Amino acid sequence: CSSLSNSQLVAANAKYMAREASLMPDSSLQQAQVIQFLHSLCGCMPFISSPEGLEHFCSTCDKLLSQGSWAFEERLTILDLLIVAVALLGGLFKKLPASHKKLAKYLRGMKQAQFLSDELEHQEEESSDNKHFTIPFGTGARYRVDYVLSSPELIGQVITVKGWAKTVRKQGGGAFAFVELNDGSNIKNLQIVIDGKMPNFELLQGTGISLSCKGKLVDSPGSQSVEMQVKDPSEHELVVAGLCDQASFPIQKKGLSLEFLRSIAHLRPRTNIIGCVSRVRNAMSFATHNFFNSRGFLYVHTPILTASDCEGAGEMFTVTSKIPQKEGPPKDFFNKPAFLTVSGQLAVENYCCALSDVYTFGPTFRAENSHTSRHLAEFWMIEPEMAWAGLEENMECAESYLKYCIKYALDNCYDDLEFLEKFVEKGLVSRLRNVLESPFKRITYTEAVEIVTKAKKKFESKVTWGSDLQSEHERYICEEVIKGPVIVYNYPKVLKAFYMKQNDTEETVQAMDILVPKIGEVIGGSVREDRLEKLDEMIETKELDKESYWWYRDLRKYGSVPHAGFGLGFERLIMMVTGVENIRDVIPYPRWPGHAEF
Repeated sequence: CSSLSNSQLVAANAKYMAREASLMPDSSLQQAQVIQFLHSLCGCMPFISSPEGLEHFCSTCDKLLSQGSWAFEERLTILDLLIVAVALLGGLFKKLPASHKKLAKYLRGMKQAQFLSDELEHQEEESSDNKHFTIPFGTGARYRVDYVLSSPELIGQVITVKGWAKTVRKQGGGAFAFVELNDGSNIKNLQIVIDGKMPNFELLQGTGISLSCKGKLVDSPGSQSVEMQVKDPSEHELVVAGLCDQASFPIQKKGLSLEFLRSIAHLRPRTNIIGCVSRVRNAMSFATHNFFNSRGFLYVHTPILTASDCEGAGEMFTVTSKIPQKEGPPKDFFNKPAFLTVSGQLAVENYCCALSDVYTFGPTFRAENSHTSRHLAEFWMIEPEMAWAGLEENMECAESYLKYCIKYALDNCYDDLEFLEKFVEKGLVSRLRNVLESPFKRITYTEAVEIVTKAKKKFESKVTWGSDLQSEHERYICEEVIKGPVIVYNYPKVLKAFYMKQNDTEETVQAMDILVPKIGEVIGGSVREDRLEKLDEMIETKELDKESYWWYRDLRKYGSVPHAGFGLGFERLIMMVTGVENIRDVIPYPRWPGHAEF
């Protein structure tokens, strides 16, 4: 079923096989309906791997199950087998489609069938890394809202949920209230209908109050799949844990700029957009460790305090503390200048040259006086190093890592991405799928410069061979020329750091940058110089202090090996996946010149 034409061939074959195996209804009218829906369901098959395709399949099944009571009652038909097969492939038994009530009810029934038990048990093991919607309870003896919204089997049960009110609407002259409750587990809220007879009803003031609600989960007559009813004081419970001053609470149901939200960074996680970004950020952290662990990499904790300038740029925060002496002036704590690290790369290379494949993932700092939307003074870096690897292996690992993260986001954060697509970047999901499904085009730096210089488009900055590609050039190449991700490699050595391996021409180094639409550069890496004489030559050319790198140079004296690695600014990854354009909005507490609040 890889294409529409193939899917209809499958439908035709299934029809004849069903007749031979007695998997068709007896009635000719019912047989005609089965054949009609067989073609409809098979038409969904080429798209079933995407959330949109799976949603279309669920809608088609809902229509099928509305046709009459004859369906699936007396014995299995070919449609039963087809729906069950696709439900297993799409993980629908693991996460029942709550918004499709007829299909959810049908699958609940089929879940009891003996012939499915072994397959469902296998699926349970297969999906163990999908952590969303499968954790029923949070701390404080409460059901998580995301689990409640995706678990229609809880309908009819009395459960407890806790969280913050997104909205409170009192209706019927105060006879009851609608509360939209959110606990941060999902972008979607749980609607709670609270009767005016309930104790503490008068405390339901408005947005921002924190609540604990014990009530009955029921089918919702509205657009949401389920809702909670809190109406029986003898069995249900309403506790207002924290009031919220409506006159001064800055987060109300109105448009708030991201710039304003930065001024209330302690409260902005309560907003939908920062909640979405936070969940995506968490998922990308989890995906990062999953990816490297699956390839046998070791996670190394590199130091935050350092005496080495990895990039040789000198834009480092100085760290010092003076120790009083009995005689003479105070003594520097480290007896030498110390800084906040700009990168863990040099430190993790030591472990690469002993343990082979390693990576570090931690905070880094740059004292760069930049106020752009792409720079922070404090940010996180992911930096793998691979022994015995060359430029080709380095590019493959970087490309695979990016695609792994994007797929993980699409699989685990789709509700958040849907919200971000609606309110932040139109076409976000399509852009991510384009990156995921496109082989990364590879061009040399020289070819990139030729593309820009021959362009009819006017740029703010001119580029010549030997000058840096600016963000506008990078985005032009990947958005307008390549129309997809691109890896640019073999840069002039004058543009790159001292540790990058020189090519035979000695004019260029084995460096590579990955450019993606909307963002520009998202990854930078290189083969590392493993020849001591060439490394010393570059240290001197860059006018760095050779003695400060004595330990780094030792790696080239004692069992030197070819190795390569790359660095990815974690916040750039979050910008790419969420569509958020300012880097200050994808980190919990942004630091930039003049700003270090919270």
